[in-house]
Amino acid sequence: MLKELIIAIQSYSQAHQFIIKHKLWKWILIPGLLYTLLFLTGMYYFGQTSGDFIEWMAMKTGLRGWIDQFSNSFVGFLFVFGTALLWLVLMLLYFSLFKFLFLIIGSPVFAYLSEKTASIIEGKDFPFSFAQLGKDILRGIKLALRNSVWQTVYVLSILLLSLIPLIGWLTPILAVLVECYYYGFSMLDYSMERQKKSPAESIFYIGNHKGLAIGNGFIFYLMHMFPIIGWILAPSYAVVAATLSTYPNSSKQ
Repeated sequence: MLKELIIAIQSYSQAHQFIIKHKLWKWILIPGLLYTLLFLTGMYYFGQTSGDFIEWMAMKTGLRGWIDQFSNSFVGFLFVFGTALLWLVLMLLYFSLFKFLFLIIGSPVFAYLSEKTASIIEGKDFPFSFAQLGKDILRGIKLALRNSVWQTVYVLSILLLSLIPLIGWLTPILAVLVECYYYGFSMLDYSMERQKKSPAESIFYIGNHKGLAIGNGFIFYLMHMFPIIGWILAPSYAVVAATLSTYPNSSKQ
């Protein structure tokens, strides 16, 4: 798994060189700008909603009044810290749902970009077909919905753990790892589809190569630390990097 993590991480550097060399910028910037616009809008509104939800829950349960008695104590500190962790996990839940929505919207572009990358590496053209593109989009939507359900189950379970003092402090890390895996899964599946693997075969293959998925998703998340530029580049870079990572022994022309 460690080897696969390294391959996935290195593939982002290779993706950067690949995109420059083959002038793929238009396929990077168009979906990237759309992603950034939707991301900023969603983060603003969901951020406000999350804060209101936590405050409402604390008031309705009577937890707020009880905790106020310990405002200067360690218990008060734990409550404040736990509230921050709960807000963070809620934001991660939003991010996961937003991510799958964007994967569905951007599926045609991402499927083409993955195919374009593979055609350059293999030195051959894949015949374009609207019928095949439609099948690819439908497959992507089905898997995105499937993954969103499973990921939501895991994140909600993690959300419950975040309410437990001390143990809950680890929940953001667990949530991010789950996010990384399922995002990388979606990026890798474009290559699986092109190799004529069924959804079940794709799930089996990626499940046995979790390092590639987690590594791809991890760098995708890391790119969000660089506002605007990172947000614009992250989605399409992830597609190209995931495609390159399935060719570890190629020259990546």
